[in-house]
Amino acid sequence: MPLRRAQMPASGMDHFFRRPWRHRPDPMTRSDLVEELAARFGQLTQRDAEAAVKTILDAVGDALVRGHRIEVRGFGSFSVNRRPPRMGRNPRSGEAVHIPEKRVPHFKPGKALREAVDRRTAEMGIGAATDASDAA
Repeated sequence: MPLRRAQMPASGMDHFFRRPWRHRPDPMTRSDLVEELAARFGQLTQRDAEAAVKTILDAVGDALVRGHRIEVRGFGSFSVNRRPPRMGRNPRSGEAVHIPEKRVPHFKPGKALREAVDRRTAEMGIGAATDASDAA
């Protein structure tokens, strides 16, 4: 398994890969979810954990494709939002371009998740104060 940036040994090029003003860990991947599930439930084999993660993600994706809403109490809800047609511009030519209507997946975090994220990011010193300095 390849090393993530955070696990790589220090080098003289580290400053090119880090943003000291915004600490964001590497994203959690499907493989990370499988590893976490297998670690939390010792009776699951790696193959079983992979099947469970795949089944859940497939079920969520299939429901969204059918236009359904998925609600997980305490976590959040997944739904499909409609973006209406609009006029845009080609950035190279400046020509007006019609952008058709489309539907996009949307996630709305639940209250418990929002509060947990807010509490945790405040403890870590990540949030409005550091994000405001990014904009400057």
